[in-house]
This record gives sequence, C-alpha cells and structure tokens, in this order.
Amino acid sequence: MKKLLAIFCLTTLLAASDVAAAVRLKDIARVKGQESNSLQGLGLVVGLKGTGDGGKYLPTIRSLATVMQYMRNPALNGPDELRDASNVALVMVTATVPPGGARQGDQLDCQVSSIGAAKSLAGGRLFLAALQGPDIDNARVYAFCEGLVHLDDPATPTVGRIHGGCRMEEDLFNPFIEQDKMTVVLDKNHADFEVAQEVAEVINSQLSIQSGENTPAKALNSQNIVISVPQQYRDDYVLFVSQIMSLSMPEPAVESRVVINERSGSIVIGGDVEIGAVVVSHKNVVIETEGVLPVERFTPVDVGGAQGTKLKALVSALQAVKVPTEDIIDIIKGLDRNGKLHGRLIIE
Repeated sequence: MKKLLAIFCLTTLLAASDVAAAVRLKDIARVKGQESNSLQGLGLVVGLKGTGDGGKYLPTIRSLATVMQYMRNPALNGPDELRDASNVALVMVTATVPPGGARQGDQLDCQVSSIGAAKSLAGGRLFLAALQGPDIDNARVYAFCEGLVHLDDPATPTVGRIHGGCRMEEDLFNPFIEQDKMTVVLDKNHADFEVAQEVAEVINSQLSIQSGENTPAKALNSQNIVISVPQQYRDDYVLFVSQIMSLSMPEPAVESRVVINERSGSIVIGGDVEIGAVVVSHKNVVIETEGVLPVERFTPVDVGGAQGTKLKALVSALQAVKVPTEDIIDIIKGLDRNGKLHGRLIIE
C-alpha cells in the first residue's frame, strides 16, 4: 500500500511539473488586429490664471479667433483684438482606444500637452476638441474631448489628463480575421524562428484532428503565424480564436539571455546561459571556470559536466567571496566583450 501511495505521489508531482512547464498561447502572443489605437487632435485649454500662451503666440490667438467665429462671436478686429488673452493655451489632445476597440458613447481618458508658450495648465478646462483616427489622410472625427485638466505630475505642469473626458462618436474596431485567416503575433520577448515553428506545429496537430487539414497554420517569420480558419468555424470566428489562443504548449525555447538593470543592481540570468573557459581575476580573488588550481585563493567553478559552465554558477562563486553587485555586472560585461558569454546581454 505504501509503495502504491509513493508511486501515486510521484506521478502527481510529475504531472504538476508538466503543467507548470506549459504555457498558453495567449500568454506569449496576441491576435493581429487586437492593438490599441491613438486618436489625436488640437484643442484650447481656457480658464488659466495668466499662465497661458499669451498674445505673442499667434497660433493660439488664431485658433481662439476661429473658435469665437464658430460660436458666432467673431473678433471683429482680427487676432489683434485678442492679444491680451493670457488665460488660453494651445494643446495637443490624445486618447488611446484599447485593443478590443471602443463603441459609440464610450468614455475614455485623454491627455493634453501644451505645444505653445504656456507655463502651466493647472486649473484650466479643455474646450471641445475633435479627435481624428490614426490615419492622418482620413479626416474622420471619432471622438470629442472636453473637461477639467488634472495634472499627473506637478513637476510637469504643461501636461495633464482629463478623466473620462473623451467621448467616442464612432465605433472603432480592427478586424481580427481577414479573408478567413487569422494571424498570431508572438510578443517581442518570444519572437524566434524556432518558437514560431513550434507554435505552428501545435496548432496544426490540433486542427488536423478536427478539420482533416494537414497544415492550416504556417509560420511566416520569427514573429507571425498565419492560420486558415477551417470551414466549420467560419460562422463563429470568436469561438475559433478563443480555442486557438487557449492552446497549451511546452515552455518556448527562446534564446539564452542575461538582463541587467544597472540602476537597481538586478541581474536576471536564464538557467541555460553558459560561459566559455575563462579566468576571472578580481582584486585578490581569481575564479577559473575550468580545472582546479592548487592555490587556496583560487576558487574553481563546477563546469557542470560536458554541457559547459553555467553563468549562474560563476555568479554564485563571486557572491560567495562577497564581490559587490556592480563588480559582478562589470565582469558579465567583460565576458560578453570577450566572446565568452553564450547568450544575449540586455542592459536596461
């Protein structure tokens, strides 16, 4: 009975390990067409306490004169009549439509940024501004913005935000299926030819069972995989996309990397990062990645069999002799310059 219990526990642990090592496709990729979009336009912030652009900034004065004309109260003597208007600032207005799109009537946050001579937007209110879509050749207005400006950072008083101040006037959605095909886009940290091919093979193995098609998925490059929608799903694209993105696959074998943040002193090392045969000399300590030296002040590093020395073993040896983090970072940089770091070094 005890033997059976032990076998059951071991099987459970192995199953848990397999689950932990698997990732869902949605965790490493997105569907093409599900991207955020930016809306932009120009507007006027009014009601400032003398911190606006002033009468010498003609673009603001001309814009104000145009607005007054639209409001049927034109400046009869032209821009000169408004030269003392120091409570107005010309701003760039932007709003971000989320990846899932937005419907008419939705309200989004928008950001305003001074583009003139204004000193501060504190206490101001954005006058109604029209926002256009990402296609600059298309003058279609998708939203209108207005409202009280709130400063995100008092140290930068010329940039502010209007919470819920952008009201969508048109639906804005990107198609995620085109000509009965969808495209899966790997994120930048998983973009790799081998990973793209693995994703295509996982999808093909699943769809070939359902539709009988051998290769509905094809990797175009290191980041994009195109999938033909089987006939039985062409009346329900959402169901097809949800099933594809929920597929599980083994953890992708991306390139070996070392990520260093010099400001915080953090070092993130992939478990598979290796280094070549090298001797590291630091002050009164010498660390060799191959062989064992007879002198006590030399610290050998376990080479880990025929696979080569792991960088994490070297870092552990350096930490054991209390080498400062900044010095460890310099040593890793030196390994990279010497061609002995078998992985990509990323400095943040």
